[in-house]
Amino acid sequence: MENTDRHTIHLQRIDRAQNMRRFYMLSIQPTLFGEVSLIRNWGRIGAAGQTMVETFDRPLDAKTAFLRIERQKIRRGYRDLVG
Repeated sequence: MENTDRHTIHLQRIDRAQNMRRFYMLSIQPTLFGEVSLIRNWGRIGAAGQTMVETFDRPLDAKTAFLRIERQKIRRGYRDLVG
């Protein structure tokens, strides 16, 4: 996997009316065995949150999953911290 294929995105959803302050982080990282992992971390802002790691044989499969999850979160009101 080339360095240009590394991706990380930090999303957050804040709704003061519902006392909601959540984050969602997605990252694609290579493994030691030539596979690619999609790392998901989510929870309440200020807390450690939960983590899930999903490993793929092909980088394209990891990127497809990354983009699918990113779209789902944006539809649910999460916003990119950078953009």
